[in-house]
Amino acid sequence: MDHPVLLILAAIVVGASKGGLASAAAVAVPMLALVMSPVEAAATLLPVYLVTDWVSVWLYRRDHSKRNLAILIPSMLFGVGLATILTPILPEAALLLATGAIGFWFLARDWMNRAVTVPTEARLLPGLFWGTITGITSFITHSGGPPSQAYLLPQRLPKLVFAGTIAIAFTAGNLAKLPGYWVIDALDRFDWGATAQLVAAGIGGTFLGRRIVEVLPEEAYRTAIKALLLLLSVVLVAKGTLDLL
Repeated sequence: MDHPVLLILAAIVVGASKGGLASAAAVAVPMLALVMSPVEAAATLLPVYLVTDWVSVWLYRRDHSKRNLAILIPSMLFGVGLATILTPILPEAALLLATGAIGFWFLARDWMNRAVTVPTEARLLPGLFWGTITGITSFITHSGGPPSQAYLLPQRLPKLVFAGTIAIAFTAGNLAKLPGYWVIDALDRFDWGATAQLVAAGIGGTFLGRRIVEVLPEEAYRTAIKALLLLLSVVLVAKGTLDLL
């Protein structure tokens, strides 16, 4: 396994995200893209995503918003289907820039409305829009955090319900990616011995993320999620810009 420390760190980050630190996982692929191609990085981490998804579903089986899941999951699946068609057409750099811009837009809007504390409702049309965008960006760049959080964070859900809704929605979305990844032969690139080590690290990261969510106060949790979203947006815009140049 080349670059073992970086790979294990990336797996732990993915697991921590599935444990409740939403947005953290999307930093993992750009991190590995420093030492390998983004496609290879995404394929290497795919088993970690899939296994830790199910660990997170078990951890949050009692903490989630059924209405939000009923809106997000079908729209995310629709977005994944669109992305399967659009991937050969859309340049990855443009989508990275657009996804990062969504994160900046949400954070700017949140800062300007910081005095507003009344939560929004789980509305159908915004949920369908953001869910579709989440499916597209998650399939192509593993960066579905900004659009999904642009929809969920204004609802000010309890931290465990927010984390569980994200975890379960992305479990469905990641499963839906499998046919597309099979078509592009990404599933043939695994070193299964190394993959087992990464999956173990990812599972450990999942329980670590859940523990962090449990001990953080509600407001501190929201601040941490926004900080991770800001970091992710910076990484996406920087990577997209470098790819264009």
